[in-house]
Amino acid sequence: MAAKLLYREKYIYSDGAIREMILCQLPGKTSDRPHGLKYRLYYGLKDGTCLVRFDNESGKGDHKHVSGREESYQFRDVESLVADFLAEIEKARRK
Repeated sequence: MAAKLLYREKYIYSDGAIREMILCQLPGKTSDRPHGLKYRLYYGLKDGTCLVRFDNESGKGDHKHVSGREESYQFRDVESLVADFLAEIEKARRK
């Protein structure tokens, strides 16, 4: 059984920056995805430069990329994930 798409949204800001959020339900839980979700939340510039990304690729678990740094991320629930992602975008847009 394949992952089931739960949510997908792509938004383009007036300056050309892109926000894309993809969330999928996996057929089961795994050690690196104990919540049973696969996600990629991306924010970057029009030229493709990634400024913020939250994801949980296989083998790495939950983590985030902000301003070129990668660090672990403590997943609590989907609502907190999205709120944390949007807060990082706001910080990046103020710079």
